Amino acid sequence: MAPHAKKTTAKDRLLRAGMALCTEGGFQAMRLEKVLQQSGVPKGSFYHYFSSKKAFGLAVIDAYSDYFYAKLQHSLEDETVSPLQRLKNFAQDAENGMQRHNYLRGCLVGNLGQEMAALDEDFRQRLEAVLKRWEALTQQCLQAAQQAGEIHAKLDTAQFAQFFWIGWEGAILHAKLRRSPLPMQLFMDGFVASMRPSLAPYHNA
Repeated sequence: MAPHAKKTTAKDRLLRAGMALCTEGGFQAMRLEKVLQQSGVPKGSFYHYFSSKKAFGLAVIDAYSDYFYAKLQHSLEDETVSPLQRLKNFAQDAENGMQRHNYLRGCLVGNLGQEMAALDEDFRQRLEAVLKRWEALTQQCLQAAQQAGEIHAKLDTAQFAQFFWIGWEGAILHAKLRRSPLPMQLFMDGFVASMRPSLAPYHNA
């Protein structure tokens, strides 16, 4: 282990297993036995960290939020490329990840969002907060693209940041269903085209 490497704890392994299972099959299908098997953690240790499956689920959302936000920052705050290219790089990285996992894993937030009828208000609020956090970072990138003259100067960047995540989550779902990157590519092409200075139809007057 490197001198400054962070030691992986039992809690870390449980959360990683929970994230993997939720990105594959969602929260309702996730079984504690599978979490313990994948993490190599005994059942007693699970209840040392989490009082219930719900508490574990909320902690998994928080862990995924932090993990994915860091990935998003890596792409969208990369000043070595243009702002619009940063967004394209994020999409390409996501596409590579989908292919690497044979389209078995999607977005944890999107998966759990489809289960809201079976989940309570705490989950809804937590998922909404995650999306707002991602939207804020995306809006910053779009504002930088505006300043660089890559997209329409009067475009409503807050609206388009929301539009991006609404469409992107749908593209991820379709990519899983078709086991193909095409839905992700189609969405990105359409999203970028809709923001071109000469074509953007949704900007403020």
